[in-house]
Amino acid sequence: MTLPQHRAAMDYEQLADAIRRWGRELGFRDVRIAGVDLPEAEAQLFAWLAEGHHGDMEYMARHGTKRSRPAELVPGTVSVICARMAYWPAAADAQAVLADASLAYVSRYALGRDYHKLVRARLARLAERIAEAVGPFGHRVFSDSAPVLEKPLAAQAGLGWAGKHTNLLTRDGSWFFLGEIYTDLPLPPDAPVTNHCGRCTACVEACPTAALSADGRIDARLCISYLTIEHHGTIPESLRPLLGNRIYGCDDCQLVCPWNRFAQPSTEADFAPRHGLDAASLTTLFDWDEATFLARTAGSPIRRIGHERWLRNIAVALGNAPPGPAIVAALRTRQDHPSPLVREHVAWALKRQLDGDAAG
Repeated sequence: MTLPQHRAAMDYEQLADAIRRWGRELGFRDVRIAGVDLPEAEAQLFAWLAEGHHGDMEYMARHGTKRSRPAELVPGTVSVICARMAYWPAAADAQAVLADASLAYVSRYALGRDYHKLVRARLARLAERIAEAVGPFGHRVFSDSAPVLEKPLAAQAGLGWAGKHTNLLTRDGSWFFLGEIYTDLPLPPDAPVTNHCGRCTACVEACPTAALSADGRIDARLCISYLTIEHHGTIPESLRPLLGNRIYGCDDCQLVCPWNRFAQPSTEADFAPRHGLDAASLTTLFDWDEATFLARTAGSPIRRIGHERWLRNIAVALGNAPPGPAIVAALRTRQDHPSPLVREHVAWALKRQLDGDAAG
């Protein structure tokens, strides 16, 4: 690629330093640069897909090598600006909510506003700042919004290392979102950092459904986040008791990670809990009709699962709650729901309640 004359003489080391600084000024915890060659990550992705570990997420295979080869997705890409933004919220104690089977557990990342738009908007502002310095340049902004291998790119850029829970991990934990700018600027890449998981397998041992393996792989078909968010159909009966009161996502592997003891709360107001979702009662949330659900999840990542799967997930949690007349009464209000999916899970939960099989 032939660079414009004004860019051929540019000091890209100095520009990269400025990009890191501008990114921190925009609220990112860290910003670094990755190259575009991901042969090892590509091989791991295709092996994972071949094993069927992606479950119903057919979109993971849909784009072929565009996911692992940035220049195929965005022609002209020669480097990737990778950023991370903290989201750990000031919220009700996560472990306390998990321990109270009458409460609904929502993954901490989903308690506030949808991160996709916020992270992309900040990256767009970072791109504008770069353009002010170098003139128009080729770029495209992402945050969990396209076929991008975010975590391998972030690890290659030195933003952290791949933890055994498959999340990117740093010395100040893993509670952050990732975002990228694919660019035609030939920025010098940062060096990867050392993996500091050592012999620790706390995350693997904590997984309620044994979805994680010690070699850093995940079987999505067993993952509670997959089952409650990505999976559209029936939750396998054998797994339902293991979901506990987790109605949207699961954080167990991160909650036990020793590095997350050093996590700092997010300063982003948009990530603060909304509508009391950090410690709401299961019966209260199960009572939401579709209009209420849509109103209270406006601007939230939760809205993507829709009211039907919302009820499906809560029905399972109610089936796992301590037996009681209030739980039974709540379930009976949805016994004749128009959705066969909801009716099936309500019937299962009612049987557990009435047979005394739920948590006591």
